[in-house]
Amino acid sequence: MDAPNPFIRSRGLKIPKHPEITTGRIRGALRDGLYERKECDAVMRVVRQGDRVLELGGGIGYMSTLLSVKKKVASVVSYEANPQLIPYIRSVHDANGVGNVDLRNALLSPEDGAPVDFHLRRNFLGSSLDRESDPDTIVKTVQVPRHGLRRVLKETAPDVLVCDIEGAEAELLAAADWSGLRVAVIELHPQWIGQSGVQAVFDAMHRAGLSYFPKASEAKVVTFRKGW
Repeated sequence: MDAPNPFIRSRGLKIPKHPEITTGRIRGALRDGLYERKECDAVMRVVRQGDRVLELGGGIGYMSTLLSVKKKVASVVSYEANPQLIPYIRSVHDANGVGNVDLRNALLSPEDGAPVDFHLRRNFLGSSLDRESDPDTIVKTVQVPRHGLRRVLKETAPDVLVCDIEGAEAELLAAADWSGLRVAVIELHPQWIGQSGVQAVFDAMHRAGLSYFPKASEAKVVTFRKGW
C-alpha cells in the first residue's frame, strides 16, 4: 500500500498536513486554491520579481511561500506573533525549498519596547494577545519580543507591504512613513477598527504617495500602488 501523501497541493505549493491546522474549512480552501484568495490574487497581480517584501502577520506561511515560489521575490521579512505557528511555517518553507524568508517571532509596534504577554490556547490558532476572550482556554502565557516599526522599515527597506494583523492595522500603519513602498496589500478589519480606523489606513497610504488600486482590491482586501 502506498504511503499517505503528507502534503496538500495548493496553487502549486506543497502544504504539509497538520492535525490542528490543515483541517476542516482550511483544508478545503487549500485544496481548492481559495485559502486567503483575495490577498493571493492581489499580490499575484502587483508584486514583481526581485521585490523586497515586509509581511505583517505570517499566518501559516502560505503567503511568504507563494511570494517566494511564484513571484520570485528577492526576500520576505515575515512577522508572526504566535510562537506556536513558527515551527509549522518553517515546515511549509522547507517543503517548498524556500530560503529567502526571514521569519521573526515578534510583535511590531510603533517603537521598540518591552516584550508583551502572548496567551497560548488549546486550539493554538486561537492564541492571541487578548486574555479576556476565552480565558479558560489559555494553557500558557509567554512573552514575545516587540520590535519598533520605524527601525524595521529602515533596516528592511521594503518595496511591498503585505499586512493582515487582525485589527492592529490602523494604529500601526499610521505610526510610520511608508513612502519607500511601491505597493501595499492590506486586509482591513472594519468590525474592529471602525470607520475612523479604515480612514487612518487610507490616510497613511496616501501620505506615502500610494493610491488605492481597485483592480487588485476586493472587499476588505485593499491594494495601494504608486505610479499607476
